[in-house]
Amino acid sequence: MNQYKVVMTGRLMTPALERIQETCEVKLWEKAESIPHETLVDWLKDAEGLVVTGDIQVNEELLQYAPKLKVIAQSAVGYDNVDTEACTRHGILFGNTPGVLVETTADLAFSLLLCAARRIHEGWNFVREGSWNRGSKISLGIDLAGKTLGIVGMGQIGVAVAKRAKVFGMNVIYYNRNRRLDDHETGATYQSFDAVLAQADCMIVLTPLSKETRGLFGASQFAQMKRTAYFVNMSRGPVVDTNALFDALQTGKIAYAALDVTDPEPLPGDHPLLTLSNILITPHIGSATQETRTAMSQLTADNLLAGLNDKPLPACVNAK
Repeated sequence: MNQYKVVMTGRLMTPALERIQETCEVKLWEKAESIPHETLVDWLKDAEGLVVTGDIQVNEELLQYAPKLKVIAQSAVGYDNVDTEACTRHGILFGNTPGVLVETTADLAFSLLLCAARRIHEGWNFVREGSWNRGSKISLGIDLAGKTLGIVGMGQIGVAVAKRAKVFGMNVIYYNRNRRLDDHETGATYQSFDAVLAQADCMIVLTPLSKETRGLFGASQFAQMKRTAYFVNMSRGPVVDTNALFDALQTGKIAYAALDVTDPEPLPGDHPLLTLSNILITPHIGSATQETRTAMSQLTADNLLAGLNDKPLPACVNAK
């Protein structure tokens, strides 16, 4: 017999979804577009649990419509869309999925740098378009060995990226809100933000989105970087001023950018960034592997079911 009423704004991987359905009465939004606000409000009036996927905004206004809600579980590590203080005020536990996507996100971050450095997607387009002829010229990339990689945001993913970079013979420097105590394990050197901007041949951004980091990379920051710099954003789109990035790429203030996140997101097909030749964009696929999405879904289910049963969440962001 179903015991708990749960609202899900999108699907989880099948094993996790089936675990939830075994003990819960589930209202599941399965359409491609985001659940309409009116529908979500109506579904939440009797809900005890909420599973959040996508960019649903969980704020004070929404929680006013969920008087019975005990727990919210989000299938993501970032939670800039969730007002955790509001959750706490309402006595609602909130859990996310840290840890399980570290390696796969680090893989993509370094893959984007590699693809950008060697212009791999340009080479593929060159071949696919039938331009590969004897004597034809192709875009030249750069070597990574011996280059300096700057990492902004040295959490678990940053550490994993630093380890990959070291294998490729790169010098790694980083900026973080606080210096890490385990620098010796990664061989990365702590620097000020301005020093990282000035010294990095390649930059990978992994900082969370917050009031402090919104617009962290703007015209001033791109002007401080090397004109030969390669820039990779794996954090959140609004960490970067999109107009400033477009200008920096168009005018040669930096050499290249690779993005897995954008602002706006999704990026419209007619966006000016897409007119540039010195950019590579992927559609926010940092965690998009079978293994990682399954692990994220399972942890989401663990958080949800623990909260419904008045047990500690395996990955709880707030506290009652």
